[in-house]
Amino acid sequence: MLYLIATPIGNLQDISLRALEVLKSCDYILCEDTRHSQTLFHAHGIKIPLKSFHKFNEKKYEETIIQDLKKGKSIGLISDAGTPGICDPGEALVKRCYAENIPFTAIPGPSAWIMALSLSPFPKDAVQFLGFLPKKTEERKKLLAASLLYRGTTIFYESPSRLVDSLKQIPPTRLVCVMRELTKLHEEHRLDSAENLVSHYTTHPAKGEIVILIEPPTVSYSDLSLEEHVQYIAQTFHLSTQEAIKVVAEIRDIPKRDVYSSIHRC
Repeated sequence: MLYLIATPIGNLQDISLRALEVLKSCDYILCEDTRHSQTLFHAHGIKIPLKSFHKFNEKKYEETIIQDLKKGKSIGLISDAGTPGICDPGEALVKRCYAENIPFTAIPGPSAWIMALSLSPFPKDAVQFLGFLPKKTEERKKLLAASLLYRGTTIFYESPSRLVDSLKQIPPTRLVCVMRELTKLHEEHRLDSAENLVSHYTTHPAKGEIVILIEPPTVSYSDLSLEEHVQYIAQTFHLSTQEAIKVVAEIRDIPKRDVYSSIHRC
């Protein structure tokens, strides 16, 4: 049996009794960083072997793990923080379990973006989670342009070094929550317009783990003509008309030539 076990995102006490019980019953535990996970294990008296399993070696060890599972071994999978498989290793392993009918389950617990959502003042009935944005500025800009007309709350993770750059790609008057170091000593919740947050974090560089939440837009693309939609995307996200046409075609799931033809008929 494979167990995907959620672990604390900061405070070591944020772990369930069931998670502790399962961790202590496994033959071994897969983790991103054995040194990091030993801190948690020492705090709770867990003496099960740890094996390194991260994005750079998960493909290499996948077959060995699958064979161990087929032999009946109990294997736990944890990440450095939060729920495995959510922006962390585990997705490919779960797919193999489905494909080969290997039993697996999850031990639920902490998740940074779920906690951030519960602490935010934004709607909870419609939510999109983007994970980590692309590292390249232009790719990040295009992804946000394609995502920020979503009718609900948008959430993504960001690193301190790219926080200001990402905030600059958000329409300046949109309300944004920056949640930082959740459950830790210097936990911060900052709610302000994107442009004010750019100013704040330019002069007060952020540290630690960051979750960004963006309020829903006041306009829906269904309210806009193709021409208005392209113009909105181009102006709001500082894209060329050609780039905006590609984004609009993707959002509306229509051929790019249809958008192009509509624009150039005007």
